[in-house]
Amino acid sequence: MNQNQFQKRLLCLLSAWLFVLGTALPVPAAERLVVYSGRAERLIKPVLDAFQTKTGIQIDLLSSGSTELINRLQAEGLRTPADVFITNDAGSLERARELGLLRPLNMREIERAIPSQYRAPDNSWLGLSGRFWVVVYNTARIKPGEITSLFDLTAPQWKDKIAIPNSGSEYLQAGVSVIQATMGDDRTKEFLQGIKTNAGTQVYQKSSQIVEAVAKGQVAAGLVNHYYVYRHLAAQPGAPIAVLMPDQQEGGMGAIMNVAGIGVIRHTRRLDSAKLLVEFLVAQAGQKLFADLNKEYPLHPEVKADPALIERKAFRAALVPLARLSELREPAMTLIEQVGLR
Repeated sequence: MNQNQFQKRLLCLLSAWLFVLGTALPVPAAERLVVYSGRAERLIKPVLDAFQTKTGIQIDLLSSGSTELINRLQAEGLRTPADVFITNDAGSLERARELGLLRPLNMREIERAIPSQYRAPDNSWLGLSGRFWVVVYNTARIKPGEITSLFDLTAPQWKDKIAIPNSGSEYLQAGVSVIQATMGDDRTKEFLQGIKTNAGTQVYQKSSQIVEAVAKGQVAAGLVNHYYVYRHLAAQPGAPIAVLMPDQQEGGMGAIMNVAGIGVIRHTRRLDSAKLLVEFLVAQAGQKLFADLNKEYPLHPEVKADPALIERKAFRAALVPLARLSELREPAMTLIEQVGLR
């Protein structure tokens, strides 16, 4: 075999080996984050898609109920694939913190963007957007001023004229928690009994169903988070519905607030990428997505809410700290069960 033939044969062998190695060795996977989310996908996926487009980090989204996800994280322990927990309730975030599932974050971006009342003391969770429990009413059936408080919905005149969430609603549970902490057990029990009586069979699983029932005139009013109303109006501007921000009268408890928020899982193996997601969501651009797409109130002081919303400075919020919603949940559930809300 002459030298040229040897070189040709060697090149063929090397090419063959390179082909084998190229097909046998695993190709490095694209960078990704696993997000456990207790939010409706339509409210969080567009924002996560924007992050994925900007950074190239793939988001694997698992959506379920907040309680179910917390239980799953507990069961998975160190083996959890999750990097981030997002949910629609500060009480659930605080519960995850109490169970040691979340990692405290030392990030200047958080300190600058999100006021301290909207995050855990150790920054193991932080709010991303705010929502308020409001009365949505049909403008053909109710005149402004007829209802000024959530407690007005318990009056006999609203028998069979209101719609409420079912007992499994995290919004209802959080709302009752704030009422109980502010007004006490007896007043809260009267409220629950009153809305149960006046709602009758008009008890819904989804807030969007309540808004739809009010818009169609099936009921005169309902209890929902504010953004469901504004999203409905964005799609159907002529709908005969409007928002009442309740309990603003002198001595009133103020509107009940909750936040959607985020925490990084303590055992994440992708901490840097998880921090990038947090940084994206608290920055002005991320906060504006929550405002524009979801009609929520951004928590960044320099980002304005959608102009269709009631200006945030125009009303008061209830004074119960968000971090207390976890400890208040069980007593609230006890009252809900005693009254027999379904």
